[in-house]
Amino acid sequence: MPGQQEVRWSQLKVGVLVIVALCALIALIFLMSNSTGGFWSGRLTLRSYFENSAGLKVGAPVLLDGVTVGNVAAIHIITDPARRLTPVEVVMKINRKYAVGIRDDSKSSLETQGVLGDTLVDIDSKRATGGPAQNDAELRTTETPNIQDVIQASQGTIQRLDTILDQVNLIANTLNSKNGSIGLLINDPTLYKKALTTLNELSSIVDQVNNGQGSIGKLLKDESMYNSLNSMIAKANNITTELDEGKGSAGKFLKDDTLYNELKETTHNLNQITATINSGQGSLGMLTKDPKMANKLSDTIDKLNSMLTQIDEGQGSLGALLKDRKLYDHADKVMTDTSDLVVAIRKDPKQYLTFHVKIF
Repeated sequence: MPGQQEVRWSQLKVGVLVIVALCALIALIFLMSNSTGGFWSGRLTLRSYFENSAGLKVGAPVLLDGVTVGNVAAIHIITDPARRLTPVEVVMKINRKYAVGIRDDSKSSLETQGVLGDTLVDIDSKRATGGPAQNDAELRTTETPNIQDVIQASQGTIQRLDTILDQVNLIANTLNSKNGSIGLLINDPTLYKKALTTLNELSSIVDQVNNGQGSIGKLLKDESMYNSLNSMIAKANNITTELDEGKGSAGKFLKDDTLYNELKETTHNLNQITATINSGQGSLGMLTKDPKMANKLSDTIDKLNSMLTQIDEGQGSLGALLKDRKLYDHADKVMTDTSDLVVAIRKDPKQYLTFHVKIF
């Protein structure tokens, strides 16, 4: 049986162990609360109202520009009709030494640590210009889409992507099954050989061009053709220079003011003639403007047309002369007899040109 002294010694060791444990617990509490300024430091209470808590829990950290300045003290559901769009009340406890960085127009939002991390409250004061936030003040919120919203919004994109992948698989299967031109090009060795032959022929043509063979090769390699082209360009430049200097007919037409003035005067005269005609002056103007003159001309043309029609039909002397063969033959005979008479008179004028003079 242990002695009284040993019992006291054991009790002393237990007491020391408890004291050490308490000290460690106190130190741990201080370390855990160090991020918010210590367990006994002053706190600033702020409130924000959200439409959804997005998995936010009591004790979640509150960040200011990425620095932890407090934590979430409480989360409530508000039944006030005025808050029906933002019924979730989040009460935050902020260390007062960070309160100077929070303004009454700062905005709070719910963020996640990473893609699938815990939800926290982030206070943004970058664009805030108001005064320091007071105790129990309300911070306006900026709603940010949570992971569920992102997934729901991406459902349509994912479905379209699935459709595109199905179409790509269909195209790949079509190519592997040797269907279509591209499928034949990939799988048919004959088509590949034809393509290779075509490439070889193109390479041969390029070699011939580089060696100066053929028309294109001579155009690229033959200096005489280059010299001819250069000479043509020089002649064209010479012609352009002569035109610019007023040489030749075309140069005078471009540079001579006299020709320009004559052309201008001619144009002016033509304008005057046109104006005279338009005003009904002169024969041509009367013909253009006077309906009586136009009617007379039309009547004359009709009569002339009628006359020509009668002649063409053989009516009248002139028509008979043109259409009647007997009258033509008779006139031809008369002209022939007349010609014979003239010849006979020339041969023996005394026989036909004898004058008898009788005196009473």
